[in-house]
Amino acid sequence: MSADGNQVPEDQLAQVADRGARVLHEVSQVFVGPREIPELLLVTLFAGGHALLEGVPGVAKTTLAKAFAQTLRCDFKRIQFTPDLLPADITGTYVLSPADGSFSLREGPVFANIVLGDEINRAPAKTQSALLEAMQEAQTTIDGETRALPQPFMVLATQNPVEQAGTYPLPEAQIDRFLVRLVVGYPTPEQEHAILQRFSGPTPGASGILTPDEILVIQRLATAVYAEQEILDYVVRLAGFTRNHRRVFLGASPRASLALLQAAKALALLSGRGFVLPDDIRRLAVPTLAHRMILTPEAEMEGVSGDQVVREALTQVDLRNAG
Repeated sequence: MSADGNQVPEDQLAQVADRGARVLHEVSQVFVGPREIPELLLVTLFAGGHALLEGVPGVAKTTLAKAFAQTLRCDFKRIQFTPDLLPADITGTYVLSPADGSFSLREGPVFANIVLGDEINRAPAKTQSALLEAMQEAQTTIDGETRALPQPFMVLATQNPVEQAGTYPLPEAQIDRFLVRLVVGYPTPEQEHAILQRFSGPTPGASGILTPDEILVIQRLATAVYAEQEILDYVVRLAGFTRNHRRVFLGASPRASLALLQAAKALALLSGRGFVLPDDIRRLAVPTLAHRMILTPEAEMEGVSGDQVVREALTQVDLRNAG
């Protein structure tokens, strides 16, 4: 470890930052929007987590997810969630072979490195929950047999706002498994003009940059990024603020605190640093904490959001007084 706490060699830091920049460049060839959104997808991948993309139909959530997957030379599968989708349609099932009377496993689309769950909240909770074990344990159980999923494994799910017709709110246990929730809004007039120009001809694509083995190495490097005690105290105090807030019924859990720290380490690595800064925590607090909280009915009636509570925590929790 160096004097500043850095446990990741400088040459590896530079290499990861370069590879990350190339991935973001390729995604930008397809997705027209804030750079922050694909950057946070990459942070989620490096942290070994899953991402939830939320927005109204037609704002390029699926396009973004597919472009991001194209930059990863990984096995990619897409699941279109519908009200009649069954859990076995996700995990797979055993089928009988008429030739010899034996059963063999027909693997479902969850057996891939990158799984796109498109419009995940259009399926009922029973079907959504088929992803729970996969997202938490990187494995799935089919007819009592547990099978490991390919590594790396990442779920990219898109979601329409719950007030849209024909959608179901995600169960709290499942939404807690998403490392980040990213809100994809309408483009600016300039961005929409660029979309019309870019997609008026042949559909652009993204080139593959990272391999599965490279991703696994980067994920191990991310765990080695240094976070000093003051940073850990800051995360704990932010989470504690949400648990004691008068408008919050269920605050950020320890899993949420861990997710924030993991994401901050991955962001530091992507930025070419081997140590976490307070700004990393501040930047990632909203996308990693807000979606995990349950507000009181009174707060929901008043239009208060989890994002507002986390931003309030960032203004009131002082890093210098942590500990």
